[in-house]
Amino acid sequence: MDISGIRSTGGFGPRRWRTLAAVAAAGIVLLSAGCSGGRSPSWQDGGSAGDGAGSGAAQSASPPPPESTVAVTSPESGATDVIAVTDVKYKSEDPENTSLTVTGADGKEVDGTLDKDDQVWHPSSALAYGETFTVKVNGTASGDKIGTASSTFTTMAKPSNLVRVSSFLGDNQTVGVGMPLIIKFGRSIPESYRDDVQRRMTVTAKPAQEGIWHWISPTEVHYRPKEYWKPYTKIFYKVQLAGVPMGDGWYGRSDLTVDMKIGRSFTMTVSNKTKKMTVKQDGTTIKTIPVSLGKKSTPSSSGTMVIIEKKRHTVFDTTDELPKEDAYRTEIDYAQRITWSGQFIHAAPWSEGVQGKENVSHGCVNVSMKMGEWLFSRTLMGDPITVSGTDRPLQNGNGWTDWNMSWSEYKKGSAI
Repeated sequence: MDISGIRSTGGFGPRRWRTLAAVAAAGIVLLSAGCSGGRSPSWQDGGSAGDGAGSGAAQSASPPPPESTVAVTSPESGATDVIAVTDVKYKSEDPENTSLTVTGADGKEVDGTLDKDDQVWHPSSALAYGETFTVKVNGTASGDKIGTASSTFTTMAKPSNLVRVSSFLGDNQTVGVGMPLIIKFGRSIPESYRDDVQRRMTVTAKPAQEGIWHWISPTEVHYRPKEYWKPYTKIFYKVQLAGVPMGDGWYGRSDLTVDMKIGRSFTMTVSNKTKKMTVKQDGTTIKTIPVSLGKKSTPSSSGTMVIIEKKRHTVFDTTDELPKEDAYRTEIDYAQRITWSGQFIHAAPWSEGVQGKENVSHGCVNVSMKMGEWLFSRTLMGDPITVSGTDRPLQNGNGWTDWNMSWSEYKKGSAI
């Protein structure tokens, strides 16, 4: 994979050569002084005309042109069918003073990042398909060129099998402190490819927080911090998957970026024992609300969930799902979904008389019409709610249950 410009690995390096040359020259001067009664010719002034000893010394002291000390190592020069997200690797004896450029067929330099420690260049985005690129490496030391190397490679043709990559969230959205970042793929990603995919998904939060990606399924990956997002955090995430291999001849279709933010901290905690919801905003309790949870035959789930969607008015219709004697069709106000299986926080005027005392719902968190409206006007998608004390543990995956796992459990879902 090495090309022309690789430095010689045999013999002495430039510094060693100069040292020996100086010693050899000094030896000639001493010999001349010992064999001549007159003025010895000096190698500094080149000696007199026709003096062979002095002339030879002068020639020995002149250093040869420096050897090439840089090389492109990958892709191999002349390589074809190179993936569009390829890194360019090189070697240099002096990486700090070495530069590298990649240019396209139009002669324009391609944007990328040069990592001098690892001696690798990373493209800022996927290279154009089916195009030839030229790599040039230049090494310098104290302003003197110590080596150059160049190579070319050609990227693969645009693949026909492309995987769609999408983000659930979009630019300028404001969400709750429990909101996971959600990326979905149009095709299952084999386990052996997930680590590379995950490395190309970066999250920047201000203020910074520790966090990690967790594979919910072969087609979906979430990101959450160790603790709830800090209020008013600004988040930018970048998914660079255009041209990235995703197994079985499939490649990522595109890159995407999202610039969003977290709102105030708003959390809800429901106790089956007290049958009350405690609402906190930015750490301060602002409301205690009587509730009615699921009755014995249809208990509510205990665990930490987040608000998935909000509907000012909707209809709950189970006539196609439950036996006729158990089915119902009911108009609902101020509905806020917290599980995929159909558990909501919602207004239930028919149960206001027993809220705070008895559980009569089908698994939902019932509140009064007044409190339903109050909550609905203040919540954001991603606000967390924790229910405790019921007979049904929340099943992971039944909603956005990222916070229903401990941090150590959550990290196990990372491919890295």
